[in-house]
Amino acid sequence: MARIVMKFGGTSVADIEKIKNVARRVKSEVDAGNQVAVVVSAMSGKTNELVGWADAISPLYDAREYDVIVSSGEQVTVGLLAMALQSMDVPARSWLGWQIPIKTDGAHAKARIKEIDTTELDKRLDGGEVVCVAGFQGIAPDNRITTLGRGGSDTSAVALAAALRADRCDIYTDVDGVYTTDPRIVPKARKIEKITYEEMLELASLGAKVLQTRSVEMAMNHRVRVQVRSTFSDAEGTLVVDEDEIVEQEVVSGIAYSRDEAKITLVKVADKPGTAATIFGPLAEANINVDMIVQNISENGNSTDMTFTVPRGEFQRALQVIEGNREKINYQELLSTSDVTKVSIIGVGMRSHVGVARKMFETLSEKGINIQVISTSEIKVSVLIAEEYTELAVRALHTAYGLDAE
Repeated sequence: MARIVMKFGGTSVADIEKIKNVARRVKSEVDAGNQVAVVVSAMSGKTNELVGWADAISPLYDAREYDVIVSSGEQVTVGLLAMALQSMDVPARSWLGWQIPIKTDGAHAKARIKEIDTTELDKRLDGGEVVCVAGFQGIAPDNRITTLGRGGSDTSAVALAAALRADRCDIYTDVDGVYTTDPRIVPKARKIEKITYEEMLELASLGAKVLQTRSVEMAMNHRVRVQVRSTFSDAEGTLVVDEDEIVEQEVVSGIAYSRDEAKITLVKVADKPGTAATIFGPLAEANINVDMIVQNISENGNSTDMTFTVPRGEFQRALQVIEGNREKINYQELLSTSDVTKVSIIGVGMRSHVGVARKMFETLSEKGINIQVISTSEIKVSVLIAEEYTELAVRALHTAYGLDAE
């Protein structure tokens, strides 16, 4: 007998028939003799609708009331799933975040889980009951409802799996696993059987939409084995596991891309200690995330150019912050564009192979694609290119690293 956490996203519970389909999947695990906890998202599109209602009432809303509103979608879904299971003679009960409780910090709309009290859930599971848990929800220290940020149900599921000491956490979605790249761009993309936590974390943070970044971080920290599967097929999914479980590691496991990028260049800023802090300090205070950073070599020893990227959704706000601090930063000119894409190669095999980055640069050069910014880590290389070359770059790199399916 295994203890399994099953998580179903919005597309998996989009209507009554799909909720019944989820219930049948859960029942099959119960019939196999497993203890099952289920985490569900709101029906597809429901959270966006609730967010729209909140915005319509007040664009400058109280975040505590916002959480009350947007968390209600999961409450409906979890109740419907429990009813569907009961109609199939499967003992089941729904649980909201505050009932468990899932304790979080007080950062409304983007709360972080601090602790999950599983005393009652353990008792229910040992008694043969399926526990149906509303994802995305928690409770703050002041007993107000909190939400975990968009995609937070993935984090709910992994955190619950860790707390329950589950054997596995299955994330069911509308794709049947993690692919070497976006199959919509590269039809020859291959499904990956096993991928390391580190690689999945890089893929998630660099544009792959399969798993929320925070859920992968939590899985890695608590060594929770995660499987990404399709709700709509019986195909084997992708296991996200510790590096030790993968016998033969690919040099490059996947190609990711993100169109959610904007580039800012400050021309002729002072080349002296403290300049970078003067630029990036105000951006940090405005909660604007800065990603790739490049400082050009100073020709005269007095001034240099500083280039960096920010999320496209924060582009205009970043420009306002920079322009508002112009006198303090003391730059000559501000250049900016949002017509850029970040393309990345990811693979733990890079640690033990040379020439991986060179192949990337040569491949892009052969296609006439200019690299604007480069960023690296131990297991990834990212480049910033003009957005119009996104698909060409992804296809070329996918072929160059031997990732095409035969």
